[in-house]
Amino acid sequence: MTEDRSEDGAAGGSADVPVADEAMADEFGTVASWTADAVEELGSSYAVPAGCRGSGSPAALRWLTESMGLTADTRLLDSGAGVGGPAELAAQEVGVAVTLVDPMVDACQAAKRLFGRPAAAAVGERLPFADGTFDAAWSLGVLCTVEDQPAVLAELVRVVRPASPVGILAFVRVVESLPEQPAGNDFPTPERLQRLLDDAGLTVTHRASLDDFAPAPESWEAAVSAVDDVIERDHGGDERKARADEQSAVIGGLIGSGQLVGQMLVARTP
Repeated sequence: MTEDRSEDGAAGGSADVPVADEAMADEFGTVASWTADAVEELGSSYAVPAGCRGSGSPAALRWLTESMGLTADTRLLDSGAGVGGPAELAAQEVGVAVTLVDPMVDACQAAKRLFGRPAAAAVGERLPFADGTFDAAWSLGVLCTVEDQPAVLAELVRVVRPASPVGILAFVRVVESLPEQPAGNDFPTPERLQRLLDDAGLTVTHRASLDDFAPAPESWEAAVSAVDDVIERDHGGDERKARADEQSAVIGGLIGSGQLVGQMLVARTP
């Protein structure tokens, strides 16, 4: 990767470090704001589907929630939350108390607009919480977008209580090399991912592939498409949208061809 996604609360962009790659900034920051605008126009029922883009189907997210044992008594941290769709789904279905963290200030502001949840702008490598603050944490589709992957995992371990569940959605590279490297991404191999987990002291208790789960229902996909249509109507000629679309298309093509695989993991801290 090359993007160190941010920290602080200043409006716009990312927080404490410059974003090294415009496509990543557009994808995770600018599009987040546009998504919130579109949902405000269309209605609140569009928020969770749009907010879960790139984080797995509802079936996969429900499996993760169940496998982690999340309940109404759980204080859940979502690190690299984007606009917070997956955490909101868990909050609505099992009542978890959600705290969101994302390096992009735009994403944090969009999350507050969409769901009204606490959201802090900070990098996953330096979370602004004391040791053992949370009962559980997850980080979905984030590991491949950070340079210091061991630090992200170490911080997840640090901010939860001992023997707590940590959920990971990691996109892993299952070929020797990729024909096209998406800007700002570093996809671990399955073997490297396992070493990272071992080094962090995380013991995997549940494992699944995104391909194991049913796709999103038609109503869910229709909601996402409607949000996309509003964004296209309002920003179709914007070069920032073009960069974000290109980035998404490259990653989607690699997933579709089977060269990248989404692994959903539940691990237990020491």
